Amino acid sequence: MLSGITTLTKALRRRLAVDGWEVGRPGIAQAFRSTDGTERYLIAVGGAQTVETVWMPEGDGGEDGDGSEDDAKAWSRATICVSSQVGCAVNCQFCLTAKLGLERNLTAGEIAGQVVTVLERHGVELGRDRVNLVFMGMGEPLLNYDNFMGAVRLLVQEVGLSPQRMTVSSSGIVPGIERFAEEPAEVRPKLAISLNAPNDRIREEVMPINRKWPIEAVMEAVRKVKLRPRERMTFEYVLLGGVTDRAEHARELARLVRRTGLPAKVNLIAWNPGPGIGYATPDGGRVEEFRRVVNAAGVPAYLRRPRGRDIYAACGQLKRTAGS
Repeated sequence: MLSGITTLTKALRRRLAVDGWEVGRPGIAQAFRSTDGTERYLIAVGGAQTVETVWMPEGDGGEDGDGSEDDAKAWSRATICVSSQVGCAVNCQFCLTAKLGLERNLTAGEIAGQVVTVLERHGVELGRDRVNLVFMGMGEPLLNYDNFMGAVRLLVQEVGLSPQRMTVSSSGIVPGIERFAEEPAEVRPKLAISLNAPNDRIREEVMPINRKWPIEAVMEAVRKVKLRPRERMTFEYVLLGGVTDRAEHARELARLVRRTGLPAKVNLIAWNPGPGIGYATPDGGRVEEFRRVVNAAGVPAYLRRPRGRDIYAACGQLKRTAGS
């Protein structure tokens, strides 16, 4: 409540109240629950605008092999997927969020507020329950860099979350990666690069951002990130049936990752379908063969389990769908 901020003068507090300013955290406008326990929220961030936030009570396997494993049980390994923008400007061809375009950047408080709202909803006790944060919801975090890192600092310094339990996913915004590489370890999350194709030709088709920052420019920027002990760089790779899921693509991907010279791993994601997007999900055998080929080439590869597909909560499905 504004009236309780006694460090401000009464006159200023009255003026702020008259102008419509409020103090509080974002509220949940709508909630949807999947058969697998995943919950998707439309979080109100001002006026009629909402963003997507997702609670995965057992994670999706995305943190496997990244150097942060422990023997925590049940939902103490929960994951919260957080948005950084209302919509997205990157226009990945396989992603429903791209259909929205970019409406605006979220503030640091709106980004951090999503996390606090969900932690409170589930009665999370920090220090007892392990919760991972992934900045992989709506938007490209590194195109809203100052607010994204402002939210990270709020969550580390005020809420008490560890940056080593946070991962930010980027489509490959080279200037943002270079800034990120300069962040001190005590507030720097882990980095995941959404590669999604084994070469520039295919990547330009599925991720137009590649025309501005091709794969080698992204890899050069990634090499500047100083990893902590046991930390791995993560490369996310969406398997699009008949487009990016062949054995030769797997071998090409492994060569790309090995050339970084960094401790690294690959997270594989079988494409999550969405209306109006003309791709196909490869079958389980094709996905497993791809994973096997990458592993055999010396790069650890893990399969991220689809969580909440039935409520449009899975990776690439966030479009503020009002029904399940």
